[in-house]
Amino acid sequence: MSDQPRRAGARRPHKPYRRPRRDPARIAAFEALRAVDERDAYANLVLPPLLRKAKEDNEGFDDRDAAFATELVYGTLRRQGTYDAVIAACVDRPLREVDPPVLDVLSLGAHQLLGTRIPGHAAVSATVELARCVLGDGRAKFVNAVLRRIAAHDLDEWLKRIAPPYDKDPEEHLGLVHSHPRWVVSALWDALGGGRAGIEELLEADNSRPEVTLVARPGRATTDELLTERDAEPGRWSPFAVRLADGGDPGNVPAVAEGRAGVQDEGSQLVALALANAPLTGPDARWLDGCAGPGGKAALLAALAAERGAALIASERQPHRARLVERALAGAPGRHQVVTADGTRPAWRPATFDRVLVDVPCTGLGALRRRPEARWRRRPEDLEGFAPLQRALLLQALRAVRPGGVVGYATCSPHLAETQAVVRDVLREQPAEWIDARPLLPGVPELGEGPDIQLWPHLHGTDAMYLALLRRPLDT
Repeated sequence: MSDQPRRAGARRPHKPYRRPRRDPARIAAFEALRAVDERDAYANLVLPPLLRKAKEDNEGFDDRDAAFATELVYGTLRRQGTYDAVIAACVDRPLREVDPPVLDVLSLGAHQLLGTRIPGHAAVSATVELARCVLGDGRAKFVNAVLRRIAAHDLDEWLKRIAPPYDKDPEEHLGLVHSHPRWVVSALWDALGGGRAGIEELLEADNSRPEVTLVARPGRATTDELLTERDAEPGRWSPFAVRLADGGDPGNVPAVAEGRAGVQDEGSQLVALALANAPLTGPDARWLDGCAGPGGKAALLAALAAERGAALIASERQPHRARLVERALAGAPGRHQVVTADGTRPAWRPATFDRVLVDVPCTGLGALRRRPEARWRRRPEDLEGFAPLQRALLLQALRAVRPGGVVGYATCSPHLAETQAVVRDVLREQPAEWIDARPLLPGVPELGEGPDIQLWPHLHGTDAMYLALLRRPLDT
């Protein structure tokens, strides 16, 4: 090495360009977030094919890589509100002026820094490499600068900086700490009955990874068969439920692959069981699932109906969802039929059925564990769009059931505007007896004051399913 000092103005030796390192797990996670952002896609639908493609294209891509990509996607979506607030504190422009692909990369980096055990330097380095691959070297420098600012504090310290004190603005505080929009916090708080008890536990449960729960469809599979799977455990409440404690792939379970069992949250199973077990006066031969897509409840109802010699009609308005119902019912015991029909303008005669279920379209605020993107996609005004449909479906269900028969009104939302308000409004137009549903779910605790049922993730480990059971009077 020369002892001569470098001459002023002399150029540094040329540094050869290094191609960015491609990490297929992080790239798959980024592509999933882009689909959610650009196309309003659901992560649970777009991520599996992306992971299959990554496995096909990259030798050595294994289940651990797939699990890591899944954690990146769902963790980022669940904590998106918190991460947006942190990122906003680290950039010199409003977030709306940051290109969405750049923001997705920053969010993935923020999750690795604040929501995982990945060492900070590794999280920054890997995310910058991702940025170089999907954004280019220029914007990767911006990503690097922002992530280094984020890495200066841990999550607890950031929450102290971005969230107002609880006693000053409790809804905003809880929304930022637990990453829920303010209006969702308010709605869930009202549904719980007010007071601080339970609200933080519920919000935290929304951010937890749900267990994979299977249903053994009666007459086709048994829980004993499903319990032979690795790390399988009995369900908590449903006699047909089995949980895969390690979050395993249900597609690898033979009974699921053959359609004899399915993936179904225990709350949905309980709704079908409560309707099937509700006491009624008179015959019990004709059942209707009036909003059957994609077919999970219909498959369980068909099996329960078959045990009594009853027949099920499963109705679904959208043709592609009706095909899913047909697939779920393929091979089911007993008599059943799938029809493509609009439940608000039914094709059947009034007073035809003995039992009717309407699991109505809703905001989905009860399934935020499974579809975390819904919390950011939904708006308060969406309630106004669902309200007429929910009321029309319940009204027609009460007209479809015969006097003495029972209707189950269910929805995967605890929002009072989608639950009790709908039932009370419809009962003013079509009188019916409100049945106490709680005794129909023996062993399930903390079901409230009745007569309706509201399940909760933090209390029951289920989606926040709502159910009201209504019996049509004999004199109508």
